[in-house]
Amino acid sequence: MTMGGVKLELRCPKKVYSVALDPNPDWTFEDLVSELNALEIKINSGSNVPLPFAKEKSRDISNWKSNGRNSSSPFVMRVFEDDMDNIDGEDEEVHDQRSLVAKRFNFDELYLSDSDDSGDESSFGAEPYLMEKVDLVESGLLELSREHQFKVKEEIRNQISALETELKSETDKSISELARVEKYRKERSEMDRKLDTQYQRKIAEALDNHLTVVQRDLEVRSQIEERKIRIDAANEDAKRKEAEEKLRQERAKAEAEAKRAEEAKRAEEAKRAALEAQRRAANEAAAKKASEASKKPDTDANLGTSNAQSGGPQVNKPAAGANKIRAAESALNLEQGRLQKLKQLDEEVQALRSSSNENFGKYERQISKLMQQITGTTENVRQKEYDLLKIFCDARCPQSIKTAALAKKVVSNCKRPGNPAFAQAFVIVRITSKVPHAMDLILAELHKACIYTVPKHYSRSAFGSNEAYYKALGFQEDDEGKIESVDSYLTRLESYMKLYGALVQTEIDNVHGLKEGWAWLARFVNALPANRYTAVALAAFLRMAGYSLFRKYRNQFVKLLNMVADNFLNALKERGDSQLSPVIVEIESYIKDREFLREPEGRQLKSNLQSDLSVP
Repeated sequence: MTMGGVKLELRCPKKVYSVALDPNPDWTFEDLVSELNALEIKINSGSNVPLPFAKEKSRDISNWKSNGRNSSSPFVMRVFEDDMDNIDGEDEEVHDQRSLVAKRFNFDELYLSDSDDSGDESSFGAEPYLMEKVDLVESGLLELSREHQFKVKEEIRNQISALETELKSETDKSISELARVEKYRKERSEMDRKLDTQYQRKIAEALDNHLTVVQRDLEVRSQIEERKIRIDAANEDAKRKEAEEKLRQERAKAEAEAKRAEEAKRAEEAKRAALEAQRRAANEAAAKKASEASKKPDTDANLGTSNAQSGGPQVNKPAAGANKIRAAESALNLEQGRLQKLKQLDEEVQALRSSSNENFGKYERQISKLMQQITGTTENVRQKEYDLLKIFCDARCPQSIKTAALAKKVVSNCKRPGNPAFAQAFVIVRITSKVPHAMDLILAELHKACIYTVPKHYSRSAFGSNEAYYKALGFQEDDEGKIESVDSYLTRLESYMKLYGALVQTEIDNVHGLKEGWAWLARFVNALPANRYTAVALAAFLRMAGYSLFRKYRNQFVKLLNMVADNFLNALKERGDSQLSPVIVEIESYIKDREFLREPEGRQLKSNLQSDLSVP
């Protein structure tokens, strides 16, 4: 059976029906025959369907030798392309045909030598043929096929070589282009880097110029601010000097008026003394004349009667209330002098109000408002001090009215809950350093509100009723005329004593400083009795001023506290009053725990940034 001729190249190794095909076999004749027989038996026994390999003629060696090469049909091998894979690659062809005619194996003369079969000494007598001889046409066709195949292979090799050359050229070209691209990329990167460096340098220069301009502007502003500050400071200094000059002039005027008043008083007293001497002389002459005229033995009695009727000197008796006041004589004298000054100030204020048509109430309201706005911050204290001094320097309002308003407002503020005693004391000391006579007036108002700021105490036995006794101690009446409770009174007493303690411990330009605080404590321990009122006053004073007193007097202050513990506290305990227990514990813990070594809360004024500024 003849099939169309196609070009077929098998890739090795390749298996068809488990049979390996080798295009370059190296077999002996016996191996080829036995292999073909085995293939025939295996293939024919498995299927009745025509298979790729079919035998055309009997494969009998003896027949071939006897019959020779009478048949012209060659050995045909058929291979089907059903199971062949697609061939990839540049030097392989794709076959569309389904079958392929195998090459013919033409053995015109087959010579079997003794060397081919060492085990058999005999050899075939005639030349054996594996396949039948083919004619010249078929041989020519086979040769043409081979030549065509060689040409195709050569063309394929040439094409492959050309493709390889072209591929290599393209590869070299690609490499060259990639090198150019890489070189361009590096050049571009370098250029970008240079441009970036140049741009950053320009930015840095612009930023430096901007910062220079800003710094120059800030320096100009700073110079302007410093100039303003210097101008303001100069103005403030000028105002302060002007205020001080006014105060000095007013003080000189007040001193001159006081001196004139004192001289007038002395002249009046001298005149009164002269009149009294004349009256005494007249009385004595009349008495002598009467005694000589009557010559009676009761001359002394008549003389005493005459002296009494004429208002002459009599023997001084102790005052009826001399034993009801428990206080040091020096403290009472100071109190009397301050109260006298306050009385004169009130009279002067009343006279000014009645004689002047101006309304001074706005100044009093300003002072009251500023005192209420005092807090425990440095900025606030300085601002209120400045505002108050500005009011005191205002010549449109008399000094006496402003001083009286300040003294009354200082005392009334003590009733306000959370009153900053240290800050208020600092403002008071700063104001009184410029207006010295205001301190005595403020203390006089404190003495009127709280007798323990003197210090002094009244005995209950000297009063006929509890109401009179409570009023003498400083208890207040409500709108219905009822006396306030003891707890309410003790609360006010404690606030007054806290302000007084804060006042004496402030040391900058203080006309009533630690020296007066030490004197107050000594007078208190020596003169006042131990009771609930005096105990509360002592505890409040120690809590505010004890720290500063210890810093100045050291061991002397500790000795004085030991006296308080030995005498005052023991006297309180002996009273057996359960209401005294809290204040006894407070004073004992203050002494035993040495709380005077710790600075009291609030003594440090807070700045706006919550930093501390010590109150001197």
